[in-house]
Amino acid sequence: MTNKQKVLNFLGLSMRAGKVIIGETLVIEAVRSKKGKLVLLANDTGVNTCKKITNKARFYRIELIDLFTSNELSKALGKSCKVLAISDKAFSEKLINLSQ
Repeated sequence: MTNKQKVLNFLGLSMRAGKVIIGETLVIEAVRSKKGKLVLLANDTGVNTCKKITNKARFYRIELIDLFTSNELSKALGKSCKVLAISDKAFSEKLINLSQ
């Protein structure tokens, strides 16, 4: 199993554990309030959304991973998704380690 697949599998586990925040507005709120510990952004997201999320994550010093397409993220979570945040520190650390 590739690291990419391990990340996607763990993302599904994070979703079932209730540690995933989905949607542009909710993710930006989570980043601002420091509830979002890690942001995952689909690499096929529109330019404006991509820029907005990337700038927010950079400003608040939150790690951002953009290795996946929206289709891959959506499959892993079981619902349509272009941007998401992980709200748990341990889950986000595990995802960061798996993605390297």
